[in-house]
Amino acid sequence: MSETYHNYVDGEWVESETGETFENTNPADRSDVIGEFQQSSEADAEAAVEAAAAATDEWANTPGPERGAILREASKNLEARKDELTETLVREEGKARPEAAGEVQRAIDIFSYYGAKASDIGGDVKSSSSQDTTLYTKNEPVGVAGLITPWNYPVAIPAWKIAPALATGTTVAFKPASLAPNVARKLVECLDEAGLPDGALNFVTGPGSAVGKTFSTHDAIDAVSFTGSSAVGETVGDQANETGKRVQLEMGGKNPVVVMDSADVDEAVDIAASGAFGVTGQACTACSRAIVHEDLYDEFVEGVVEAAESIDIGPGLDGADMGPHVSESELESTLEYVDVGSNEGATLETGGEEVDAGDGFFVSPAVFSDVEPDMRIAQEEIFGPVLAVIPVSSYDEALSVSNGVRYGLSASIVTQDLSEAHNFVEDSESGVVKVNEKTTGLELHVPFGGMKDSSSETYREQGDAGLDFYTLSKTVYLNY
Repeated sequence: MSETYHNYVDGEWVESETGETFENTNPADRSDVIGEFQQSSEADAEAAVEAAAAATDEWANTPGPERGAILREASKNLEARKDELTETLVREEGKARPEAAGEVQRAIDIFSYYGAKASDIGGDVKSSSSQDTTLYTKNEPVGVAGLITPWNYPVAIPAWKIAPALATGTTVAFKPASLAPNVARKLVECLDEAGLPDGALNFVTGPGSAVGKTFSTHDAIDAVSFTGSSAVGETVGDQANETGKRVQLEMGGKNPVVVMDSADVDEAVDIAASGAFGVTGQACTACSRAIVHEDLYDEFVEGVVEAAESIDIGPGLDGADMGPHVSESELESTLEYVDVGSNEGATLETGGEEVDAGDGFFVSPAVFSDVEPDMRIAQEEIFGPVLAVIPVSSYDEALSVSNGVRYGLSASIVTQDLSEAHNFVEDSESGVVKVNEKTTGLELHVPFGGMKDSSSETYREQGDAGLDFYTLSKTVYLNY
């Protein structure tokens, strides 16, 4: 019989008032039940928000270095449990083991980073026009943050929301994705064991319609940070905006790799394939479009097909290169888009088929050629390992195709022409722009966020920008 896990509210592990739970299973082996989690209600979510609100004064008045020491201790706790957390992540989300280990390490590093940054949070002294005035700014915590995170990076994304919030003295009500709540629960354990005061962090599992909506609308919530699909994000944003909250939304992407005629084809193939098929294509920054100069097009298609067909598909715990989709519905969505692409007239060069690699949701990575820019597979986000290869004849055409979607999260160009590289950095309508590098992956100390429908375009995450979202600036004129 599987273990039942609880919510974490006001420093205690508690059952939901509903008395109901939901089952979490391994997407690579549906017979492997990871555990039962609380099917929480609005009342459970309200209790978490109220606990966070009650803890605001104590946590805000805790000196920054002391808050930082707790975050650094949490980082050490995560490090001590790295192997366990990696296996948990592989089991519940399906990632290959190296991908999961890298994500856990990111969480470790994030808490260490913000643990150090907590000592620097304060403000700036400015020069005044009066000799009798001391003029300075004072940064204060925003209050209570409602955090809603996705299943595809179930420990890294919670880390890069929770750590900066706590570093600033903001308290947190946190809802993880129902498809991958266990590694997030263990993250909360590491913070609890680090000595976090009761109520500073509260963890509630359950449906977005109850928990997420409460975190987006409750009067005691001051800021809402959401990462997930554009459809859900727009709803969360509307709910939060209606009640005057500070809002941060990071949503979908349709990320391109532009391959110009000066590019090294082998390098371009490696960049596009790793970005498209890593983490089973289940990343908001995944490469889903390769926009390739016609002079290299045929060679590129041949190379990326070979790369796709070389990937070992299977359970991450067995050492496979690419794990399953996280759920049956995600698998079905990818398979439906493969049908859409074929019906639109694109050529399916390889993949796009369900794979018998055990009792899980496995699919072979798909490559489409002869793709037109207005096809659905070139316009709509496909949260799976599907790459649309689009031919172009010039930089201007490549740029037009690259920018010609509703999203603007991450974009890359592969070129040996310095002018093209600089022009693309300026011309790309994306929040993250890379040269000769895959669209996925970002260092933790730089801002992360998108443009257009990929983001609310309000506040960035990570680095100093992550701290800005959770603080309010007060300007002080001190006269003697």
